Amino acid sequence: MSRSARTRLVPAAAALVSLGLVTAGVSTATATPQHRPGSSLSDGASGKTSYRQLTKPAAKNTYVKVDLLALNDFHGQLEPVPSTSSSGRINNTPAGGAAYLARLLKDERARSRAAGATPLTVAAGDLIGATPLLSGAFHDEPTIKAMNLLGLQVASVGNHEFDEGWRELRRMQNGGCLDDGPNGANGANSCPGDQGFDGADFRYLAANVKWADGKKHARDTLFPATKVMKVKGEKIAFIGMTLEGTPDIVTAAGVQGLSFADEVETANALVPQLRKRGVKSIVVLLHEGVAPTDATAYNDCSGVSGPALEIAQNLSPAIDAVVSGHTHQAYNCVVKDPKGQPRLLTSAMSIGRMLTKIHLLIDPKTHDVVRPAEYAANLIAQNGPSVTPVPAVQSLIDAYKALVAPIENQVVGHIEPGTSISRTADANGGDSPLGNLIADAQLADASVVESGAPGRTGAKPVIALMNPGGIRADLLENSAGDVTYGATFTVQPFNNYVVSMDLTGAQIKTLLNQQWNGANEASRKILQVAGLSYSWDLSEAAAADTDALVADSVMVDADGDPATPMVPIEDAATYRVVANNFLYGGGDGFTTFKESTNGYFGGLDVDSLVSYLQAHDPVAPTPTDRITQVP
Repeated sequence: MSRSARTRLVPAAAALVSLGLVTAGVSTATATPQHRPGSSLSDGASGKTSYRQLTKPAAKNTYVKVDLLALNDFHGQLEPVPSTSSSGRINNTPAGGAAYLARLLKDERARSRAAGATPLTVAAGDLIGATPLLSGAFHDEPTIKAMNLLGLQVASVGNHEFDEGWRELRRMQNGGCLDDGPNGANGANSCPGDQGFDGADFRYLAANVKWADGKKHARDTLFPATKVMKVKGEKIAFIGMTLEGTPDIVTAAGVQGLSFADEVETANALVPQLRKRGVKSIVVLLHEGVAPTDATAYNDCSGVSGPALEIAQNLSPAIDAVVSGHTHQAYNCVVKDPKGQPRLLTSAMSIGRMLTKIHLLIDPKTHDVVRPAEYAANLIAQNGPSVTPVPAVQSLIDAYKALVAPIENQVVGHIEPGTSISRTADANGGDSPLGNLIADAQLADASVVESGAPGRTGAKPVIALMNPGGIRADLLENSAGDVTYGATFTVQPFNNYVVSMDLTGAQIKTLLNQQWNGANEASRKILQVAGLSYSWDLSEAAAADTDALVADSVMVDADGDPATPMVPIEDAATYRVVANNFLYGGGDGFTTFKESTNGYFGGLDVDSLVSYLQAHDPVAPTPTDRITQVP
């Protein structure tokens, strides 16, 4: 059954009621209440762990205790983010940094063992990809090494694991160095200095990532679908999956040759196979999530909505818990499975600021998890002077900091004094100062002008289009007032290429309408533009499959000269357009890019930005008037 079919079964408005989903992870729909740890455990301050059961077994001490320590969406954030940024804290508590996350893991493992439980460390995808320069400059090898030091045992793949392609992801698992030269190629350097790379000690799982060619492979999935671990003689299985829609949000070349199957169908088909192996305790590691209405209530489940809710509802009743991610939110939910039994659905925010501790009891008579007794707590990975980072992890970070410093600290420009370059979209249209800057930079990049063909129509791009999701941070100066290469990489960390292509005026209009139709109907994605301006109608965009462009408003700089007036776009005319290779492959639901012709690859997108900053030093924000919205 497809996701759309499941949606028809459970209308979104009734989802919370039908699931019996309520705050604090407590399901009042069950006959007996769900017991939860107190606030002292929730904030990570307690040295005790409580295992309370709803049932009253005659010999409850025979239960096998398992604690899952779960993280998600780490994104290579090895260093703490300053707590002045919302990404550097949980509410008002400074949090994050791999060495501090390692400290929390070490402490919680000790608490689990003191309570007679066996701790297992798991993750729900996006450990790598969209990473800071400290990791991205070295093909994310530092992050994999850090995960090894953290004691990670099993992880699902996420969409960002495919940022450098599935072959590179397999290298992350298996190890080995790339032959990219002493200074690195394409913005990254494998195994710098005397740093080798042995790959991940943990096992990646990819149950729903299958080979598309139908040929015989050693297995039908990119990585194993499941991993079974034994705890005091009891088997517990992990099913790892990424979201079915991964091809829509990654570069097409990165997943070429792969197909991504429905999450529920995949997991449910694996249950009988696990049963045959004598496994009755099953946990899903799912890189898909929900969004709560109150993002500050990290141990709550406030009005959540999103695909993982539907998935958790429909997974086989044999599955005992769902560790999720992708939305970068923290939540601690209990939902009802198809038989009305409680099942945990959790997530631990993002970038190493939090850890979910999930308490499970396995009955040695049934070999299954005692579902009404399971509970979880989201714990903050606090940093700061009162917390001692784990030395081995900090040493790893320090070694790579020394290696990246010459690249990171290179000054590439400045921002006009008294101004800032923000990625925050203008409320009256959708363009942003930083989006405009990036689009301008790509439009000015000479690397996308095909040499040897100067006479070809549209050889020099006149329009640039940039996806907002590819802009990961504001452009900031350092304390000395300089914009460094490290700052530009923080803005654009994907190492995407810029690509020029031919599109007709009609195709460009179709692309603009895909901002609010199709895959983007539920959450609009407004492309950042250069050489183009238009107005769109908010009321029209709210309807399905509509043309929300204001009639005759789409204007183009047809001759590529910003000094001359823009002219109305012509449907039949062909225009040279530049975008990154993510969009060129149809990413983010902009499928019309795949109809383009005469594609030509240039350099890296971050290099476009660097070159533009160097040529326009100091850079000033542009007016956000390229896109306007009418009520």
